[in-house]
Amino acid sequence: MEKTTKPRKRTKKQGNKFLSGLFYGLIGAMSSLGLFLLFYWSLRLNASIDNLIRNFYGVPLYFWPYVILTIGTLVLFGINVPLLVYRFRKYGFPKLRSYTGGGLGAVIGVLASACPVCGSTLLSAIGVAGGLTVFPLQGLELKALSFGLMLVPFWLTTNELKLFQKGGKDCPLPKDPSFKKTMWPWLVLLLFLTVILASMAITMLKTDPAIVKLLAPRDIVNPRDNKINVLVNPKTSSKIYDEVVAKVLPEKGFQSKIALKDSVVKLVENRVIDRQKFKALYQERAGLPDDLKDVLDKPIDKAILLTRENANYYVNLLWPIGLANYMSTNKKSPILGDSLFNFASTGGWNLGKEKNGGAYFNKFKIVNLTSEQEALVTKIAQNTYRPCCDNSTFFQDCNHGSALLGLLQLGASQGLSKEELYKEALYFNSFWFPHNYIQTGLYFKIKKNIDWEKVNAMEVMGYNYSAGSQWRKNVASEIAKIPNLIPQKEGGGSCGT
Repeated sequence: MEKTTKPRKRTKKQGNKFLSGLFYGLIGAMSSLGLFLLFYWSLRLNASIDNLIRNFYGVPLYFWPYVILTIGTLVLFGINVPLLVYRFRKYGFPKLRSYTGGGLGAVIGVLASACPVCGSTLLSAIGVAGGLTVFPLQGLELKALSFGLMLVPFWLTTNELKLFQKGGKDCPLPKDPSFKKTMWPWLVLLLFLTVILASMAITMLKTDPAIVKLLAPRDIVNPRDNKINVLVNPKTSSKIYDEVVAKVLPEKGFQSKIALKDSVVKLVENRVIDRQKFKALYQERAGLPDDLKDVLDKPIDKAILLTRENANYYVNLLWPIGLANYMSTNKKSPILGDSLFNFASTGGWNLGKEKNGGAYFNKFKIVNLTSEQEALVTKIAQNTYRPCCDNSTFFQDCNHGSALLGLLQLGASQGLSKEELYKEALYFNSFWFPHNYIQTGLYFKIKKNIDWEKVNAMEVMGYNYSAGSQWRKNVASEIAKIPNLIPQKEGGGSCGT
């Protein structure tokens, strides 16, 4: 193109440079936040960041490319939108066909953001059978494609702006794209919308189990001997803390009314537990305790004595019961569907003959339940929660959920009442999540003047005090206001075997 006009002199005042930058910056921030909320909403359809980390952090060639491509897509979208607005205000609206890539990239990015953890609900909804699992890289290639498509409008617009800057007879005449006094209402609106979207993002993230666990101190689990350690620092601990610990996690343990019976033997017979794999795991961890030496071969009629030393052994023994035991109500379980093989409770169970524990879900009659007992188990499972997430026991998406469901099934089959089952659930949860329930014990003692042995187990195991986000809101935030009450702890449990 031939130059026909000299470049226009800038007529902006010096103050307009800052306001112009703020104007376009807010457009970019609002765009990125909006796309992030869309991405996160699609992920939370039936999963969370916590699920993503727990299931894929150990697969660095999937996890880190996924994170980097997601962040890159959000950043590029936040650049493309204000760039397009700038181009429109200076040279008019571009040809639509040149910019369809950005929209397509956003759509594919949303679909790919689901990841295998949440079962690729969106792709399945539009008719892709199996969702992201049909792709060789489980949807990572779509994430890469969305990032690539975001680069297209950025490249087109920047090149077009450079071309127009040179001027020519076929180039549109430039207008002043800087901030003007008449645009103050737009600036205020942009600021308001950005604050609203940021608040929504923070509110949503605060309920994610990964963020809840990041912001809250963790319980201590010694991975070598599976023992729960409750450390007391004389400088930061208090007498009331020690008293509550002694009641929540009794030194001599909690005497359960539930026995394993022949449930573990049946699991071995049905190959839900592979004897060699199970023994090999615990040989690395100094072996099984004496009362569980023969658990794979003989029924154990003696009721469980749950202690700090053996609590985590019982997670791995009860987990496959909850996972594999048949209940007719499990046909309505939230984990049943395209996502079945991708939860920590299913994909994480690797001690059976099958590579993925999802193959055992609701398959065997390990525990015999009458219709009344099954209804009781289901009702309690739907109304009990665990601090690692906001899902009920019936939504057994992790090992602790499956283990507690297995415990309830055993207890109901052995004639325990509703009140007894809630008490059992509370104590097992307390030993599995000691830090959370020590704080809960402190909350009821200090704020409500109720000793741990007198708390309503149904209330404590409910959504308000045992679901991750609500526990942090109702318990942790209140306990945090009391200085020098809780000693510092390091480490934490996991949702693996």
